[in-house]
Amino acid sequence: MSADLQNRAVQAIELAKGAGAADAWATASQGRNVEFEYRDGALEKVKDTTSRSLNINIYAGGRYSSHQTTDLNPERLQGFVAEAVAITRALEPDEHRSIPPAELFDGRPLVDLDLVDAAVAGITREQRLAWCEELDKVATAHERVISATAGIYDGTLNSASASSNGFTGTHAETYCWYGTSITLMDQGDKRASDGYYVGGQHVASLPAAAGVAQTGLERALNRLGSEKGPTIKTSMIVDAQAAGSLVGRLLGPANARRVHQGQSFWADLVGKQAFSEKLTISDDPLIPRGFGSRLFDGEGISAKYLPVVENGVVRNLYVDTYHGRKAGMEPTTGSASNRVIAPGQLSLDGLIKEVGNGVYVTSWLGGNADQTTGDFSLGLRGHMIENGEIGRPVGEMNVTGNLRDLFSQLELVGSDVYRYSSTLTPSLVFGGVDFSGA
Repeated sequence: MSADLQNRAVQAIELAKGAGAADAWATASQGRNVEFEYRDGALEKVKDTTSRSLNINIYAGGRYSSHQTTDLNPERLQGFVAEAVAITRALEPDEHRSIPPAELFDGRPLVDLDLVDAAVAGITREQRLAWCEELDKVATAHERVISATAGIYDGTLNSASASSNGFTGTHAETYCWYGTSITLMDQGDKRASDGYYVGGQHVASLPAAAGVAQTGLERALNRLGSEKGPTIKTSMIVDAQAAGSLVGRLLGPANARRVHQGQSFWADLVGKQAFSEKLTISDDPLIPRGFGSRLFDGEGISAKYLPVVENGVVRNLYVDTYHGRKAGMEPTTGSASNRVIAPGQLSLDGLIKEVGNGVYVTSWLGGNADQTTGDFSLGLRGHMIENGEIGRPVGEMNVTGNLRDLFSQLELVGSDVYRYSSTLTPSLVFGGVDFSGA
């Protein structure tokens, strides 16, 4: 399949050059996704989709445009590419737009990232149903359960890219996820809900379905009796799973595009002590079986380890070639791969005992963060921490502040890294955080 997709990408480049483009970049992709959802003891949804597409970036006469089609028929592709080149020539010129320099393709790692499991393609309907039934049996085993939904999601992704200045490369990966979402009867007409899902490229690496459902049920049971939290200024422990979203908001504007547009609080931070010395973040695309692992990025830039923050000092931003030219910054990579937060020594229980009293955040419920200023307000669910132990569940409360200030108040980093994400972060402890509630 990779060879066929590579041929399609190369063909598109040849057609673009033949139609008068100065340069072109093409990516041909194909994927399959299978979904099984099982609700309250019965199969509710089955979906099996296969998709193919070709995306081509055209550079012609100092102008640029990007085009996509799902029709890879060679005869019709010629007309599509010719029209794309003609459209590009009619656009306004942009002096900063040019194909990524070929020297950025050099040094591509020759490593096997182990992202493909042949067993995924062999998952049968019977196996998916067996997982659903196992998940459902455990998830509905409590008398308070109102409803439970089990989900199985698996598939394959393949892509191949080529450029008019010498780039060729392929990427392939498989995935399989499963888990359950559960709703319980609470006090009066109240409801409590939560769940748990796990996934990876390799089926054999996944924990047993029964254990996953049990975790989801326990998480839902822990929400029973939730009350509105207090208005308070105190320590905040963010659970490892929830911490990934918070780190994502922190890093959202850490790129050349936002900096150049004046929409990033990361502007002028490179080389400065911007955060707590407890914070170290790196971007590592070469982690075997990593959810963001790759040998090259979307521009063909060869994958390499990138320190972003070291002991609170900002070392690098995400810089693509286009916005790098506009901002006068050397390209690093335009997109994140695996974002790794250096862990500490304490387990979650150790963090809770160390903090003594505060708020333990288990999930976020909406909210927003301003990428220009870093100001944020986030809804949350969690528990009060009382005398070094997890206490009553709380909700209907917000945490507010500034992301730069918050990560300057990072006091402790746990050892409990959450593995089912491209953001590998443990639980995080922040001091002096403002909460609003009752």
